[in-house]
Amino acid sequence: MPLETLPRPATRLTEAQISSLVNIIRRAARTEILPRFRNLTEGQVSTKSGPADLVTAADTGAEAMIARAISRLFPGAVVLGEEGAAGNPDLRKTAAKAELAFIVDPVDGTWNFAHGLPLFGVILAATRFGKPIFGMLYDPITDDWIFASEDGPALQSEMGRPNRTLSTSAGGALPGLSGIAHLSYMPEADRRALAPLGAEVARLGSLRCSCHEYRLLAQGAVDFVLSATLNPWDHAAGVLICERAGGVARFLDGRDYDTGVTEGYLLSAPDEATWQALCDRIAPALGL
Repeated sequence: MPLETLPRPATRLTEAQISSLVNIIRRAARTEILPRFRNLTEGQVSTKSGPADLVTAADTGAEAMIARAISRLFPGAVVLGEEGAAGNPDLRKTAAKAELAFIVDPVDGTWNFAHGLPLFGVILAATRFGKPIFGMLYDPITDDWIFASEDGPALQSEMGRPNRTLSTSAGGALPGLSGIAHLSYMPEADRRALAPLGAEVARLGSLRCSCHEYRLLAQGAVDFVLSATLNPWDHAAGVLICERAGGVARFLDGRDYDTGVTEGYLLSAPDEATWQALCDRIAPALGL
């Protein structure tokens, strides 16, 4: 029987389990990430696919700690970490087909982190057969997190304060929109085709950190995020949080988000009308 025809499991993450996951992420940040911020030695930074694709001792240390703790909490779940996927590409396919998988980006924004810029985060998502059911975007510097479950609102939380419900922006016509587009990760022809978009919207940029880009989207501070690099550790949590904050996140060809999809363009926006207006402008430029 194909996975998409299987009955949806009745189980969901409980509040106690979510609390445990939050504690795991916060503990890893205190133990493995923050002590190394602006304190990395030359031997603790290396490259992966290119000179700008960095990995540090904080990435590997935090991922190992988080993966161990999640495996103890959810013994049957698949745990997919960014660094683990680099060594075992098949793990991504396994996670996309799993009834329960946890996807971790231990230091999202590693380039920023390695250069002493306090703009990085930890991303955690839980998925069911490739569909996000829980997402968390954690900022170690401020020790606060934005999170959502598949059937609840997008919330911002920090210790000692009540949770705050988040909503995406009001959206609107292109000239008034501010957004994020990862142009540098796109093929050259697509970069050239989309370059005029920067002059057609109010602002277009990139933070080199999906964690904070999706946080801004959920808070209504930016109106859209466009990406051609579909690593699930960058997007699974943010897509769910965007949707639970009232937004829309789909591939430009109209498909719903799925961690098993590896090629294409992912567009997140504050509402259906804004998503469609952006899609109508972007898709033809890319020949879609």
